[in-house]
Amino acid sequence: MIDPDYEIFVAIVDAGGLSGAGRTLRLSPASVSKRLARLEERLGVRLLHRTTRRIALTSEGEVLYRDLVAVLGELRAAEDRVLGLASHAGGPLRVTAPTSFGRMYLAPCFAAFLERHPLVELELDLSDGFIDLTKDNYDLAIRITASPPPGLTTHRIATSRRILCAAPAYLGRYGVPASLGELSRHRLLAAEGQLPWHLGGPDGPVRYKGASAVRTNSSEMARELTLAGVGISLRSVWDVWQELAAGNLVRVLPQVEGSHDAAVYALHTPQPRLRAVVQAMIDHLAQWFAEAARWPGA
Repeated sequence: MIDPDYEIFVAIVDAGGLSGAGRTLRLSPASVSKRLARLEERLGVRLLHRTTRRIALTSEGEVLYRDLVAVLGELRAAEDRVLGLASHAGGPLRVTAPTSFGRMYLAPCFAAFLERHPLVELELDLSDGFIDLTKDNYDLAIRITASPPPGLTTHRIATSRRILCAAPAYLGRYGVPASLGELSRHRLLAAEGQLPWHLGGPDGPVRYKGASAVRTNSSEMARELTLAGVGISLRSVWDVWQELAAGNLVRVLPQVEGSHDAAVYALHTPQPRLRAVVQAMIDHLAQWFAEAARWPGA
C-alpha cells in the first residue's frame, strides 16, 4: 500500500494547491500543509515552491511526482486486473481430480468448458491422494466420496453407484459367493484407504473390513487386477460399466451395493465470493453430468 503522504503530495500537484487537494481528500488545508511538511522533512528535500497564489514543483518534486504517478497507475491497473478476474470467467484455474475419473470423463467435459471460456488458463492435476486445497493452492477439487471432508464447501455434481464385481475366470476358479459372509473365503482387491467397504443391502448398512490380496496405492491397478482375475473388488459403475457390458467383468452379490451416500463432488475452500471462473466451472460440471447420463445408472 502506498504511503498516504505520497497520495496527498500527488493530490496537491493535481489540484494545483493545498485547498484544492483538501477538498478532494476531505481534509482541511492546514492538515494538508502539515502532511506535506512531514513528507518533505522525512525526505530531507523541498518538493514544492509555495506562494500565496500558486505552487510550483522543485526539481526533486518533479522526479517524485513523475514516479508516484507511474506507481499509482500500476496499482490501479493491478486492481483492475483483480476485479476482472473476479467478474469474468478467465485467468488461471487450478483443479485436482482422481486419476481414472479425470482421464475418462473430465477430459471431454473440460474441452467443452475451454471452448466456451477461451480465456481460462486451466491447470489440471490428476491424483488419487489427499490434496490440501489451501496449502497446495488449488481452486477446485473433484472428489468421489461418501463423506466429503469437513471445512470445505461441497457441490454434488453426480451420483456414484458402486458394485462388487470380478472376472469370469476368477469366479470359475474360486466360485461365486452367495452371501457377504462368504467373501471371507475370497481374495479382495482395493487400493490403500478403500477398505473397509461401506455396503448396503437387504439387511441394511454393513461395514465390511477384509484386507486386499495385493497392496497398492493405485485404484487403477486394483481395477486392472480385477480384470486379470486376481480377486473381487468394489468398483464405481462409471469405472466398469463398459467391462460389465462386454462380459469382461461380472457383478457379484447383486443385492449389495456400496454406500448410497457416495457421489461426485466439487469442493473448494469457503469464500465470501467465488471468482467467476470457479463458479463457471462448478456450473459447467453440474450441467455436463445432468444433461445426459455419462454411464448407466448414473
